[in-house]
Amino acid sequence: MDILADDRPAPAHRAPGPPRTPVRARRTVPIALAVLAALAYGLMGTQQLRVLAARSWDLGIFTQLLRAYGELRAPIVPIKGDAVNLLGDHFHPILALLAPVWWVWPSPAALLWTQAVLFGLSAIPITRLAIDRLGGGLGTLAGAAYVFSFGLQSAVSVQFHEIAVAVPLLAMSLTRLLRGRVHGAILWAAPLVFVKEDLGLTVALLGVLIALRHRSQRVEGAALAAWGVGWFVLATFVILPLLNTAGQYDYTGNLGSPLEVLWPPVKWMTVAMLLLAAGLIGGRSPLILLMLPTLAWRFTGTVEFYWDWYWHYNAVLMPIATAAMLDALGDRRTGRATAWLRRDAPLPSRTVRVTAVSVSAAVTLALGPLMPVVDVMRPALWEPSWRAEPAAEALEAVPDGAVLAVDITLMAQAVPDHEVQWLHGPNQRVPDCMLSDRYAFSWGGSPPQDPAAWAQDRWGVPYETVTEDGGFTVVCRP
Repeated sequence: MDILADDRPAPAHRAPGPPRTPVRARRTVPIALAVLAALAYGLMGTQQLRVLAARSWDLGIFTQLLRAYGELRAPIVPIKGDAVNLLGDHFHPILALLAPVWWVWPSPAALLWTQAVLFGLSAIPITRLAIDRLGGGLGTLAGAAYVFSFGLQSAVSVQFHEIAVAVPLLAMSLTRLLRGRVHGAILWAAPLVFVKEDLGLTVALLGVLIALRHRSQRVEGAALAAWGVGWFVLATFVILPLLNTAGQYDYTGNLGSPLEVLWPPVKWMTVAMLLLAAGLIGGRSPLILLMLPTLAWRFTGTVEFYWDWYWHYNAVLMPIATAAMLDALGDRRTGRATAWLRRDAPLPSRTVRVTAVSVSAAVTLALGPLMPVVDVMRPALWEPSWRAEPAAEALEAVPDGAVLAVDITLMAQAVPDHEVQWLHGPNQRVPDCMLSDRYAFSWGGSPPQDPAAWAQDRWGVPYETVTEDGGFTVVCRP
């Protein structure tokens, strides 16, 4: 008898079970992507400050807001005007939770790194869900395509905005919903109404979708819808006008005719990019409808940069795009997918899944050098601006605590040590000093030849030049 023979009875044939989720990838990849994205985006912010890049006055505004919360004061932001409460501009009381950031790091850099960390954290639930549903390799690609998407990169490029808080909240809510954890989805979505007033409509629509998709939680879905609508109405028509110095909602005048919503063609380009970010197949998921409230106010708006892909307005749409894609691609473990109103549609083929995730990544990769995160890897862009030293000297020349009128270039950097207002703003308060940059875009290419004389004409009191170098001039009252 052959001693190598196995004369035990052959085991009965077992049907193959559902694919197993790669445990190691599920544990490590989401965290690795989160750390990588946070570092990349945080370094982008550091690089911008190093080279004196000022995309707008928003970083200065939010730095002033954070300082007020850090000092346990109302969010009065003189950059916008005398006694302007920023809660009368947009409704974002959730930013008060960032006050400890100011206690630890009173700097505009703290906001840029906070946004980077928030965007990075949002990758964890999305990548983990993607790996569970698609497998290790494809799920990792989907997570990377999300966290380095054009919407998040462009938001980081234009520096801090309140939507930074909305991105992880949406990511947590939508992934909970796709896992069937409806109550968790509702709890994560509810605070969105405190991030920005228009997100109340997104929350309301999510409540409607929950009521339609999960019949046993129709009451909870309806309650979330009512919560969203209620806060949208309360914030937009009551709280914002009440706290606004002009007693109105400032952005009503930015809305045009609904007939203009489909034109110019740049709007179609933005929609196409969003559908591509959803792997195209994401258009089969009802979750894609959550983009409509944001696109509605943007496309009816008359402000051109509302329409394009290159600003911060697409950041809140990125979790929606990826969640819609994962919903439509289905779960390889159950063999079921979503197609319009069906949640038990057949699982798309592997070719379709690979193509969809590849398309989602390609829409960002196709932009290539235009993507701002690439700048982090360009050594030449880490060289300090030739104006860095004159800028530091100009800030140092202004006495601590002085009321300072400044243009956008050094606005955010001036906030921690001075009472800052915009030198072109409507403020009636007479500043102690003015710090101007002859290269700032706000001068329209025609800076004053004598900043001291300009300041005297502007505020009706005499000023003397304290320092002048590298295009920066500081003038102060004698």
